Amino acid sequence: MSMIRDLRAVVRPSSRSSLRGDAAPYDTTRDPGTSSAVVDCAVYRDGRRLESGKPLSPHEAMRQVRRDGGFVWIGLHEPTEAEFAGIAGEFGLHPLAVEDAVQAHQRPKLERYDDSLFTVFKTIHYVEHDRLTDSSEVVETGEVMCFTGRNFFITVRHGGKGSLRALRHRLQDDPELLAKGPSAVLHSIADHVVDGYIAVADAVQDDIDEVETEVFSPGPGGKVSRGVDSARIYQLKREVLEFKRAVAPLLRPMQLLSERPMRLVDPDIQKYFRDVADHLARVQEQVVGFDELLNSILQANLAQASVAQNEDMRKITAWAAIIAVPTMVTGVYGMNFDNMPELHWKYGYPLVLSLTIGMCVGIHRVLKRNGWL
Repeated sequence: MSMIRDLRAVVRPSSRSSLRGDAAPYDTTRDPGTSSAVVDCAVYRDGRRLESGKPLSPHEAMRQVRRDGGFVWIGLHEPTEAEFAGIAGEFGLHPLAVEDAVQAHQRPKLERYDDSLFTVFKTIHYVEHDRLTDSSEVVETGEVMCFTGRNFFITVRHGGKGSLRALRHRLQDDPELLAKGPSAVLHSIADHVVDGYIAVADAVQDDIDEVETEVFSPGPGGKVSRGVDSARIYQLKREVLEFKRAVAPLLRPMQLLSERPMRLVDPDIQKYFRDVADHLARVQEQVVGFDELLNSILQANLAQASVAQNEDMRKITAWAAIIAVPTMVTGVYGMNFDNMPELHWKYGYPLVLSLTIGMCVGIHRVLKRNGWL
């Protein structure tokens, strides 16, 4: 999720000190350098973006806010510790939250510090595929970390998907909402992420329906299906589990934002978090249902495979029973006894052969009638 325009000129941190220590602010005496981490940095006042004619550094943007009011919104993409150190020091971000933002791979959560809120969202992107296989990637995850302060909002994005560029444009087209401050941006990002969950849930539902149809469709001749490759179902279940890990932990933070008054969240904006929490609860129910349904599909698939194997074994056993008759007869006549009168009888061979064939046909008909063949 990138922001509205790529910034090519941003100042570099003047210090590479550890994020756990006192991070140095940007050195404004130097010519601004380039940083791939800062995607956009802008000041908003009365719901409108202030165009300065040149790229702003976080230090310059915050100086304007402290002097004239408004808030600054900074967007970063996968910053390193050194790239984030100056910003962390400029805005007084808590070292533990900064560490989480840089390292990523965090669980969705909401943490409250003295002067800021730290929120972690996991973004989900559906990976298009022609056919589900045992190695198909169904969902791709990313992360968005948000620092919400009284007069600043900082987003740190990890992953190649989930750009925030369109979201920033939409917010800038709604000055009345953006005038509510950083909490309005936090709500918009939460709503954007949850809307993405809804779209992915619908797409995953189609994949599950496809697998379910294959498993429960009758086999050739209306017989029991032999099922599908269990590895495909396991792969889909693994992807649903990844989806579940993004959705389930986020429900409680959204409920807290909608239920408990918070100093950094505008009361008017707090009402909108209820809608986000409701949508998220619905998605969570869907994902839990997906997990349970895939368990049932997997069990049914294994049961069908077992039934198919039993049918094969019954057929093998039936043919073995038929073949046992001529085997027994030839075994008897293959014994080397001198006194076997029927060996010298004119009609002995045709009679024994007829009886053998008749017994085999009779056994075959009985087994066919009982469904063994």
